[in-house]
Amino acid sequence: MFPLESIILIDKRRKVPVYQQIVYAIAAAIRNGVLTPGAGLPGSRELAGVLGVHRKTVIAAYDELHAQDWIQIVPRKRVWVSETIPLLKPRKWNHTPRIASYAHSFALPFRMVTPVTKAGVADVPQMIIDDGHPDVRLSPIDELLKTYRSYTSRTFAIRNAHSGTEQGTLQLREELARYLSETRGLNSAAENLLITHGAQMGIYLAARLLLYPKAAVIAGAPNYPVANGTFKEAKARLVEVAVDEQGIDTDAIEAICMKRKVVAVYAIPHHHYPTTVTLSPARRMKLLELSKRFGFAIIEDDYDYDYHYTSSPYLPLASGEHAGNVIYIGSFSKILDPSLRIGFMVAPRNFIEQCKALRTLIDVGGDGYMQNALAALIKSGELKRHLKKAKKIYHQRRDFLDQLLKEHLGTVLSYTLPSGGMAIWIRLLPEYPVNRLEAITQLKILRIDTVQNAFRFGFASMNEKELETAVHVLKESLSRLYNP
Repeated sequence: MFPLESIILIDKRRKVPVYQQIVYAIAAAIRNGVLTPGAGLPGSRELAGVLGVHRKTVIAAYDELHAQDWIQIVPRKRVWVSETIPLLKPRKWNHTPRIASYAHSFALPFRMVTPVTKAGVADVPQMIIDDGHPDVRLSPIDELLKTYRSYTSRTFAIRNAHSGTEQGTLQLREELARYLSETRGLNSAAENLLITHGAQMGIYLAARLLLYPKAAVIAGAPNYPVANGTFKEAKARLVEVAVDEQGIDTDAIEAICMKRKVVAVYAIPHHHYPTTVTLSPARRMKLLELSKRFGFAIIEDDYDYDYHYTSSPYLPLASGEHAGNVIYIGSFSKILDPSLRIGFMVAPRNFIEQCKALRTLIDVGGDGYMQNALAALIKSGELKRHLKKAKKIYHQRRDFLDQLLKEHLGTVLSYTLPSGGMAIWIRLLPEYPVNRLEAITQLKILRIDTVQNAFRFGFASMNEKELETAVHVLKESLSRLYNP
């Protein structure tokens, strides 16, 4: 049996919980081919003794690895590496594995931009079914605005808020780098971050630098339509690949790469938009391997990482070994408020510099006061406290909506309950064309897909009473529209 003590290095001084350090180490060993599919693992008592930790710590780590499909467990009998993991070549004993880092330069081709010198509503329906927004009523906006106002009256804070906003204030980038390291395993520094006006700006900047006319970019089908529009605007050739219950089809990506040059793959591994499916560990590993083998960039859109209910979320692709070829994009819009347009990009420094140069052509920088107020929210731990509370409430709302849909609409629709996120992807039966829902006057459904005959039901922004009302309106409307 492989000596796990040689790959699990526990540092109790780190803020990352010990059980999570064990999870990271074992998952990394599987990804790197050190632990192969079917390989046996020691029991929790034995491993706890070897590592010098409490047995409950190892049990928590094993439960997490099992929930994420890295390992299989037969209670009181054996533990082994899942057979669904692709077989990889083990590394030599004298080989020092590279730590996932953005210290690498971005080696793939991208556009170079010369920096420039910086010069001095309509009425809405009573109810909206959004496509997955947070509940602003739960958000610590008051605390954020209180800090914001205090900064506008301090001389030092005023001077600091106007410095370096082209890339994002240093205060926010440093706090965010620490936060992403602790929560998502990203090994990056402040210079690897660009603060943007929402995630969409990050997607646009990456597309404009990487793509060129007729360059092939792969995305899932269906996909985030704004991203597709961005790729087409760059005159790239969008190649769509099916998305199934395990996420985007990496075998199809491989087949395409063997026939033509692919410049980039746009992926939403955590909860794919709009279908909410999560990319499986096997496909995550294969996508990273394909990126290295065929030399394409991965634009990873991780818009709602923080909301996962059945286990801890999978670590981002960007936390794996990728030699800097993953461009990681996220946003605070899904955490705090959609109108709070603060997103971020994590990438190698040379790529970030060019994104900053391109960004200054259209935007001289963000709101420094708001960025520094957000940095204070992160540093104080208020953001983590809010996420803990919001995740519990959104979990309850997801389950409550699940009960309502099964009770009142179970005969006309189908769905797979997502393990996380803020919306459910609902398919109507063929005899109920989804486009007819646009005729409902009492509510507006923001995301309808006529090709899939489906729509997204965002549950996070509604309390239980509002969810009941929305389902009741849907039930009555379906009866009226399809059975006049």
